[in-house]
Amino acid sequence: MARLTAIREILEDRIPVGAQEVGGWIKTHRQSKRVSFIELSDGSSVGNLQLVVDPAMPSYQEVAAKLSTGASIRASGELVLSPAKGQKYEFQVKELQLVGEADPEQFPLQKKSHSLEFLREVLHLRPRTATMGAVLRVRAEAAFAIHRFFRDRGFYCLHTPIISTSDCEGAGQMFHVTSLDINNPPRAEGKVDFTQDFFKEPASLTVSGQLEGEICAMGVSRVYTFGPTFRAENSNTTRHLAEFWMVEPEMAFYELEDNVALAQEFVQAVIRDLLSSCRGELEFLAAQEWSQPGHLENLQSVAESAFARMDYSEAISILERSGRTFEFPVKWGIDLQSEHERFLTDEHVKGPVSVVNYPKDIKAFYMRLNEDGRTVRAMDVLVPRLGEIIGGSQREERYDVLLQKIRDTGLDESAYWWYLELRKFGTVPHSGFGLGFERLLMYVTGMQNIRDVIPFPRFPGFAKF
Repeated sequence: MARLTAIREILEDRIPVGAQEVGGWIKTHRQSKRVSFIELSDGSSVGNLQLVVDPAMPSYQEVAAKLSTGASIRASGELVLSPAKGQKYEFQVKELQLVGEADPEQFPLQKKSHSLEFLREVLHLRPRTATMGAVLRVRAEAAFAIHRFFRDRGFYCLHTPIISTSDCEGAGQMFHVTSLDINNPPRAEGKVDFTQDFFKEPASLTVSGQLEGEICAMGVSRVYTFGPTFRAENSNTTRHLAEFWMVEPEMAFYELEDNVALAQEFVQAVIRDLLSSCRGELEFLAAQEWSQPGHLENLQSVAESAFARMDYSEAISILERSGRTFEFPVKWGIDLQSEHERFLTDEHVKGPVSVVNYPKDIKAFYMRLNEDGRTVRAMDVLVPRLGEIIGGSQREERYDVLLQKIRDTGLDESAYWWYLELRKFGTVPHSGFGLGFERLLMYVTGMQNIRDVIPFPRFPGFAKF
């Protein structure tokens, strides 16, 4: 079977005019006595290809009545320059094959505008729409850009466990993994006896690959993970998923300043890459009604701007002096909310900013304690219109300090014996950060709901497909 020519290749002038074969799904089919037109999409591009058909062609006459929106076809013929305005090429069909029918009385995606809410109800068909097709192509290109960024800087890609026995964040919002009979689990001293479970101890789906990343950074210096993570948090919002993808680099001999510089460079490099490789998709998405005005200009600005830098204490002082009444009152010791972050980026700095040195009581146990004893070497990278896009820290490399922090947090220190042991044998300063992949995709695509930037979202009450 001949290789099909992708419509994207045609529209980007990478295929010469002449004999070609194309295939895809019908968007529209218009018939007349003299000529028939089929608008074809194969999902490779925002644009479609117009097929021009002689109604007298036998292979067309056999299937014409079944060429409805959603049906799949293959066509061989000639790619030619189009005499019609608004399109450079058209495809003159010599042979047509109906591959799969789509009953117009039942196919839900007819040639009209569909709301994003409706499309979430037909996830199995959603990739055929122009919007989701554009998002999926941006998602694929963003993943490649991330791998390229780290590879070009000497990082090694690390596959960390999906099943874990450690709670990186210490929040306990984890999905449990077990092979026990949940209706009649074995018990010992009134509690579930996990020694009879598959792993002989409690296990869960990972909330982060960070701790395992630190292990490998202590051997090969610079690593990154890019994989699924899970949170059993009952948050049914436009910004939360129960399953999402995280990018988490870990670097030996990196202190906070090095970490901040890498994170800023990372954000800018990926955005620049997408503005170049997915320009058509981003322009299409920016033109939709849900996108904020000036979306592409904002992305370009972030990609080119110098990042401001401030301490958490300075950020709190700026917010307190702003004269604004925030929904979440401002005082030293609070965790910055989106409204605070967006004031700093959109109104005070008028650009991206990195905030460092947060109160230790609102940050995770593994962050390095500062000399003042009340702040840690944490960082958040904030961008306009969103707020936090990256969070990270210099990790605590001192054994005694880390042990005390684990105890103060109430964690079971025996579960972190190996993490503590890293600080006993050749410990070094090291740092890392995390970026939620879907949060990045929302930012670059302008989509307003995180469920619209992942093919198969998982959230409270929903885990279909």
